[in-house]
Amino acid sequence: MSLFTLPDLGEGLTEAEIVSWHVSEGDRVVADQPLLAVETDKAVVDVPAPRSGRIARLLAKPGDRVEVGVALVEFDEGPVQDAGSVVGSLDVAATPVASAVRRTAHPAHPVAPGVRAAPAVRALAQKLGVDLATVTPSGQHGLITHTDVERAAAAGGDLDAMANMVELSGVRRTMASRMARAHSEVVPASITDVADVEAWADAHGDVTIRLACAIAAACAAEPSLNASFDGAKLARRLNDRVDLGIATDTPDGLFVPVLRDVGRRSADDLRTGLAEMKRDVHDRTVPPEHLRGQTITLSNFGMIGGRHAQMVVVPPQVAIVGAGRIVAQPVAVGGEVKIHRLLPVSLTFDHRAVAGGEAARFLAVLIRNLEEGAPL
Repeated sequence: MSLFTLPDLGEGLTEAEIVSWHVSEGDRVVADQPLLAVETDKAVVDVPAPRSGRIARLLAKPGDRVEVGVALVEFDEGPVQDAGSVVGSLDVAATPVASAVRRTAHPAHPVAPGVRAAPAVRALAQKLGVDLATVTPSGQHGLITHTDVERAAAAGGDLDAMANMVELSGVRRTMASRMARAHSEVVPASITDVADVEAWADAHGDVTIRLACAIAAACAAEPSLNASFDGAKLARRLNDRVDLGIATDTPDGLFVPVLRDVGRRSADDLRTGLAEMKRDVHDRTVPPEHLRGQTITLSNFGMIGGRHAQMVVVPPQVAIVGAGRIVAQPVAVGGEVKIHRLLPVSLTFDHRAVAGGEAARFLAVLIRNLEEGAPL
């Protein structure tokens, strides 16, 4: 007998949620045949078989969150030792299978990956019955403190004792984790303005492409907004190209696919890329590498509703641009009052890395570019 473990999926990921199995116990498989689908970092990917053989047991179920290195499948022939890297297998006696898988239906306050807390704080959480994964950290760099645990306990921090609570999974779990990290690390500030877009031939056509081009122009004029920032080292890197994250709303939660190098691409090329991104997000086939590496983000929330917003900057980015709902309003033009279409624009930035003047200049260039209304 031999075991196949969840392989290293790259990008520093430590766990994945099982979506579905492509095989059943007793099936014979060949090397590289898809065994199961897992969701990690907002993408659903297939995990292939490391070898040929017969499936003796499936050691996890859909909905389980499994850490890298935990056994998934037991083969009943041809044992091969696991090298502990990308794919492999282990001797059955060497891996405690049942205790390694964290099942959503029976949480027992495991040490959640990514939770930062000192051993004494973990011991206090266990004593008070607090799930550290539900605690909002207040310490530096997302560290959970004794006070955080005590506050959670006083408020009934153990979610298992609260009726009708459903543990987040998949995209929503990733979103919650990233928002908590952003809240604990970023020092946000926001400025807003309005762009007069009456010159646009179609007020609702190509809005996202116009915004993308305007953001690229603003980044060229004020590169400090297209930067990566390390808060622990107080170090900043100005990025030489604009990889624009496009916040995309779905029933499953927030996706942020990346439109690469927007400053050097034509409008037609950007349209094609944006259409492909939307299709991949809708079909849940977006490659994991297309969900990482954005240098600045756009949230076109006005397509749904709202005018101005203070948005969330996700490290290591330092800025996010928001576009509100276009409205027709009276404006003064040449001493006369006319009705023009106005586009509200918001800019939220990490004030540790970006000065107020830099943000204001960035927004001014962005507004000017939008108002020019050049044909795309």
